[in-house]
Amino acid sequence: MKAAVLVRTGNPDKAYEIQERPMPKPQAHEAVIQVEAFGLNFADVMARRGLYPDAPPLPAVLGYDVVGRIHELGSDVKDLKVGQRVMALTRFGGYAEYAATDARGIAPIPEDTPVGEAVALATQYGTAWFCAREVTNLHEGEHVLIQAAAGGVGTALVQLAKHSGCTVYGTASTHKQDYLREMGVDHPIDYRTTDFYDAVKKIRGDKGLDVVFDSLGGKYLKNGYKLLGSGGRLVSYGAADMATGGRKSGLRMLRVAMGFGIYSPINFVSTSRSMLGVNMLRIADDRPDALKRTLNGVVDFYEKGILKPKVGGTFNVDQLAEAHDFLESRKSIGKIVVTW
Repeated sequence: MKAAVLVRTGNPDKAYEIQERPMPKPQAHEAVIQVEAFGLNFADVMARRGLYPDAPPLPAVLGYDVVGRIHELGSDVKDLKVGQRVMALTRFGGYAEYAATDARGIAPIPEDTPVGEAVALATQYGTAWFCAREVTNLHEGEHVLIQAAAGGVGTALVQLAKHSGCTVYGTASTHKQDYLREMGVDHPIDYRTTDFYDAVKKIRGDKGLDVVFDSLGGKYLKNGYKLLGSGGRLVSYGAADMATGGRKSGLRMLRVAMGFGIYSPINFVSTSRSMLGVNMLRIADDRPDALKRTLNGVVDFYEKGILKPKVGGTFNVDQLAEAHDFLESRKSIGKIVVTW
């Protein structure tokens, strides 16, 4: 089979090679999927830049989400069928024509599901669901800040928050403000022209926010935490700020790391605020039943029309470098998809 293999870190036009790789064989609890398309995630950019500690050693096949059909089942898998159309969260290996993954990270999808939307459901919508319905619950009337609200996870979080009856504050760059309004974001914030902390304080005053969803890290996380009111929860699921501004820089990474701040459990108790971290690879590895519950919930809400993924761009595998450049430029809105 063919796979797009990360052979070196750096710029995407030199980082990947299309190579022949052995077909995967499923372990007892796994299934092999014939891949129609795979998705790009910002963690892929981090891995390509050498900034993602969970990435496998080079040469490596990245990829967290795929859509396709079941090609082969492990001996213990009873609830899936060969030929069934599915979306899946993969533990790497998605940038290939065939991918093996734990069957509990696979969810059947309707036959007519557009390929781009199907890919988005796995990682982006799975992450959003786990953040908003597993590690915390959103309640009607709560005030919720979503960083990078026009991205794949951000879009999903906005849809979940609006469904729950929340007032939503969303950050995005200037050209994405109309998209935020179309989604129903109550308070769009242009982070290029406005400091999000000042913008929220101007609206909320001393009342504070109920929930902050942060994918940026560094000073953004620290200032988001400061915006929480009593009973507030901050959910962190990324550190995209570390990949901003060009090549890997030890000084920049140190600055971003220091920007996170230092926290004490005493402060959490005295202010009745909490901070929660989400890494979906850890959930896939250590809590596969929770992952299965998450993906089934996502598909259920998708079929009911509550969740509607936005596809930001579709590329052929020969255009993988262009797809990476587009995602890294932060000009994309929604999910970036790569087809074979």
